[in-house]
Amino acid sequence: MKHAASAIAIAFVATLSQAADAHGPTRQKVEESIVINAPPAKVWTMVGDFNGLNKWVPPVEASTATTGNTVGSVRTLSITGGEKLNEVLESYDAADMKLGYRMREPNTKVLPVNNYSSTIMVTPEGASASKVTWKGAFYRGFMNNNPPAEMNDEAAVKAVTGLYKVSLDKLKKVAEAK
Repeated sequence: MKHAASAIAIAFVATLSQAADAHGPTRQKVEESIVINAPPAKVWTMVGDFNGLNKWVPPVEASTATTGNTVGSVRTLSITGGEKLNEVLESYDAADMKLGYRMREPNTKVLPVNNYSSTIMVTPEGASASKVTWKGAFYRGFMNNNPPAEMNDEAAVKAVTGLYKVSLDKLKKVAEAK
């Protein structure tokens, strides 16, 4: 009887661990920031241009936005290699130097994520510098269980983190050079 109870307990624990693995993807979050030696208003002219991502996000070759910085504007990004991404402007506050957008539909060839949304803001840092903070929330590119390595949570976080870092570095160079 004692062995039967142990076997049942082991089977129960094994079932629970399998159920835990079968929950599907969880929302991931990334936040990166950088200090730029330029006044916030100057940095905001670049960050706050919903149609200007090609000026400081390296993989973006071209950008077109349907209605500029108006909430609801849809931008189409032409990415190095010929792919496209469509994003919609969800919030825009020039006074607070903050905007929010989301990806309309995933393109996992470009970014291995689903249900991606983001905010980016510029705040004063000291007397004459700026801090740019970019936050994103998303699910991995493969929405079912057992994702391939290039579409799992780690790949999604790594891709978004890498994009934010390289883009913020370029933003810093461009803003400080002008």
